[in-house]
Amino acid sequence: MAQDHEQDPIRAYKNYHWIVWHPDLLGGKPTIKGTRISVSQVLGLMSKGVTAEGLAEDYEGFPKECIPELLQFASEQAAKPLEPSDVAA
Repeated sequence: MAQDHEQDPIRAYKNYHWIVWHPDLLGGKPTIKGTRISVSQVLGLMSKGVTAEGLAEDYEGFPKECIPELLQFASEQAAKPLEPSDVAA
């Protein structure tokens, strides 16, 4: 039976102001508060050279001040040990 999450609040990740989560928001991906932009989307664009200013121009309402927090979040995620299933054979 599918769960109805409409009444569930959008929740902030612990120790973060800009990164939020809801099971029905972007498929449960970490999302930037007040937007429908995922953390992974921003990091992917930045890895291709898009600047904070460029993101703000392309995505109305994008808060440039969230960038340091997104980089910290990515750093913490990358520091977690991998599972054997995460690595190519």
